[in-house]
Amino acid sequence: QVDFRPFIQVEGVSAKEFRQTRIQILDHSGVIFTSRTAIDHYFRVCQDMRITVPDTMKYFCISEATAFYLQKYIVYRKRKIFYADGTFEDLMEVMKKHKEEKFLVPLSHIHKLEIPELLDKYNYNYTKAILYRTVSSDLSDLKDVNYDVLVFFSPSGIKSLLQNFPEFEQKEIKIASFGPTTAQAVKEAGLRLDIEAPTSVAPSMTMALEQFIKKHNKGL
Repeated sequence: QVDFRPFIQVEGVSAKEFRQTRIQILDHSGVIFTSRTAIDHYFRVCQDMRITVPDTMKYFCISEATAFYLQKYIVYRKRKIFYADGTFEDLMEVMKKHKEEKFLVPLSHIHKLEIPELLDKYNYNYTKAILYRTVSSDLSDLKDVNYDVLVFFSPSGIKSLLQNFPEFEQKEIKIASFGPTTAQAVKEAGLRLDIEAPTSVAPSMTMALEQFIKKHNKGL
């Protein structure tokens, strides 16, 4: 039995909060999108502030899938849209022909340091705009965490677990994590990491879980 339960949720920054940053969206001629969530909150803030985004705005997206998501808000074929292969490093190459633009980068309050570091490295003129934040979900309805395995995909999930259940004791519960930063968060929280992905033999979490269950059942 598998229960999918988000331990974290995304919360938008209000128009009032954003105004206090003194960032002028229309002072920028290009927008850099690293995710669909960033797209949603960029257009939400524009709508809340009654800002009409000009047709001349250029959009630079980390992947083709992210770029296609723009269709939710704009007439895709009539806009200047550019996209990379899924990495921020490649996006820097795509942007080289547009060095004269002033870029706005909608982000969460927790974001990869690689983003501003690469923008600085290539001397792009940009402004970071914190438009949303990741917060812990209310898990009080769970009362007790009676699961054999807890699977986490981000450090924020670990933080949420301990915020919701400060008396949490791992005991026989197995903890699985995806990615090096999540694994590090498990260890820093003083918890035991039992299942880790990706690895050379388990590139996905489903494979890691399958291998662990097979090995565990053999010993029964």
